[in-house]
Amino acid sequence: MTEHTSPSTVEDGRHLHPIDFTVDGEKLRTTERELTPIKIMVMASIDPQTHYLVQIEGRHRESYQGKDGIPIHIRDDAKFITVSTGPTPVS
Repeated sequence: MTEHTSPSTVEDGRHLHPIDFTVDGEKLRTTERELTPIKIMVMASIDPQTHYLVQIEGRHRESYQGKDGIPIHIRDDAKFITVSTGPTPVS
C-alpha cells in the first residue's frame, strides 16, 4: 500500500486525527477536514487537467466536474474515483 499524506494542520494547538480515504482504490490519508477536488487528485498523483473527481457514497455518485475549487468535507473511509476527460481510444 502506498500512503500519501497531506500536510498536518493544527486546530486549537492540537493535531487533528488522520482521516483515511481512497481515490481509484489507492489509500490516502489527511488531517485536513476539507480538500478541493484538485488537491485530492494531486495527492493521488492524478492530473486534474485531464481528469475530474467523483465521490461514491453507496449508490449515490457526486461529480465534481467543473467544480475544482469547491471544498469537500472529507470523512473517514470516503471513496472517490477519477474520470478521464481525454479522448476514448477506438479499437
